[in-house]
Amino acid sequence: MAPQASSAFPAPSRRTVVAAVGAVGIAAALTACGSEDSSSSSSTAPSKGDAAAGGTVLAKTSDIPEGGGKIFKDHGVVVTQPSAGTFKAFSSTCTHQGCTVSGVADGVITCPCHHSAFSVTDGSVKKGPATKALPDKQITVSGDSIKLA
Repeated sequence: MAPQASSAFPAPSRRTVVAAVGAVGIAAALTACGSEDSSSSSSTAPSKGDAAAGGTVLAKTSDIPEGGGKIFKDHGVVVTQPSAGTFKAFSSTCTHQGCTVSGVADGVITCPCHHSAFSVTDGSVKKGPATKALPDKQITVSGDSIKLA
């Protein structure tokens, strides 16, 4: 039989450990929700993604190829240009099982997971297994800027 290690301190009870973990969690939550940091509210200039600035600038119109598009993963949107000067935006989340679409070319938005294909014109399903169109997203085009509304 192996000898047991002796300890100068008795092991804490389960109840003590659970109470300590709960207290740490509450303290962390209170700290996170505590007083407002003055540096976070000192900026007066609208940021690139600020609603006061008219939406988040995604791209320049020249960045979106005609008949294709560009995926903006950070914003969950795909912007397309089905015909010269016409810009559309759709959710970049495939309606089949929630994968992020991965490509836009030749009039089609493609999903890498199960190879669903959607129209760059209206987001409709061109090839399953998806059965629902990609939802529209609101964008505005002003000059050569495309903004997510």
